[in-house]
Amino acid sequence: MDGNWLSIIPFLLVIPIAMMTKQVLPGILVGLIAGAYLMNPSVIGGIETMLTYLVTALVDKNNIKIIVFLYVFSGLVGMIKIAGGIKGFVEAASERVDTKKEAILLTYVSTLGTFSAPSFRFVTIGPIMRALMKRVSMTKKELGFVIETTTTPIIVLIPIATAFVGYMVSVIELGLHNQQLEGDPYSLFIQSIPFNFFAIAIFLVGIYLSFFHHSSDGEQEQPADEGDEDDWHNCDPAVSLDLPSKPVNLLLPLFLVIVLTLALTWYDGAQQGYGFFQAFIKANVLDAMVIALLITTLLTVFLFLFQKFELKILIESFVFGGNNLMSVILLLSVIWGLASVTEDLGFSSFITENASWIPPILVPPILFLFGCAVSYFIGSAWGTWGILMPLGISMAALADVSLPLVIGAVFASGTFGSFASPLSDDINTVSRILNLQVMEYARFKLKAALIAVGISALLYAGITFIL
Repeated sequence: MDGNWLSIIPFLLVIPIAMMTKQVLPGILVGLIAGAYLMNPSVIGGIETMLTYLVTALVDKNNIKIIVFLYVFSGLVGMIKIAGGIKGFVEAASERVDTKKEAILLTYVSTLGTFSAPSFRFVTIGPIMRALMKRVSMTKKELGFVIETTTTPIIVLIPIATAFVGYMVSVIELGLHNQQLEGDPYSLFIQSIPFNFFAIAIFLVGIYLSFFHHSSDGEQEQPADEGDEDDWHNCDPAVSLDLPSKPVNLLLPLFLVIVLTLALTWYDGAQQGYGFFQAFIKANVLDAMVIALLITTLLTVFLFLFQKFELKILIESFVFGGNNLMSVILLLSVIWGLASVTEDLGFSSFITENASWIPPILVPPILFLFGCAVSYFIGSAWGTWGILMPLGISMAALADVSLPLVIGAVFASGTFGSFASPLSDDINTVSRILNLQVMEYARFKLKAALIAVGISALLYAGITFIL
């Protein structure tokens, strides 16, 4: 279908509905339904068309691999929790920390082993910090801020073995497909990492707060009572007193999945005849990550069975953990369908014909600032990426702006919402673990986040001018 104003109707519906409902899925679903009815304007035909787009997205080979990766990864984390891996790590680490400097250093160093997913990191480092509150001369808000600056802003910059990688590569692939552009989505993701200016800026702010900023007396909070600190085992089910304490059950699976991912990535590239470093770039990274994860999961099951954990409990924890990401998998499926229907409606052609008046130098900063507004009001990095990436790549192609730069700007905008929005899962999880008021804590972080936004917007304009 040739691009016309009808092609933007799904997009115009998605963002307002997501902001009003403060949920991503309703807006994207309404957009998909609207697009399906525009393609087939009959009572039954619209529903049939919507179903066709969803099924087509779900039977795609790469999409299935991404779904398998997300589900199995979350299932593996579920088994690690029930086997006492997280609780064991928390107890072992908290026993070895006595000062503020050691606690902050642990917060940063622990990122090396807990970067796989934000929720995974929060339930490992959060309880440690709560257990050490009396030894750390920082307010709970500052401590939460430091923890969060080393979570999503770091995870989005890591190209392997995270719950984010498959999804981020997928939305890039969607944008390339819609614009009929050639390119390797994973390579573009790698190239976009240095351009995620918000993630880098807010991490640097976290370092400043950790090592160079001192709270004034007026900022100090009342110390928590003894019962509150002794009760840290109740801050999350992953560190419950009922669980065993086995740090090896966390460290060994994480080590395996990282090492196997790197080894299989290199092997795939080497099989294609590339040299050592080129092999990592040219390899099929998605396949390597999925296979590494499956092997790690099987070996982890055998490890836990050897430790006398019941197979039934392991299966139940795996399914429970995997089901925790079903909402994300559903969201991703609808995003795939929405991207396909808007492309068939001629969305890319419409943007090409009607957005040429925007100066190229303004494309990355405008996309970034617009994405920040969207992500703040819906509280979802993944939802923001799914909504904006096809638009961003279309505008980049139209304005002849660097694709990695625009992709980095879209990822940065979603990272802002995940970090700063009071609707974000990150803020709510940290607030629960550290006993913080969500809105008060969100207001505390907003000033620093907006400073990082301003710096990032200027960098996007400046880099666009240079490139």
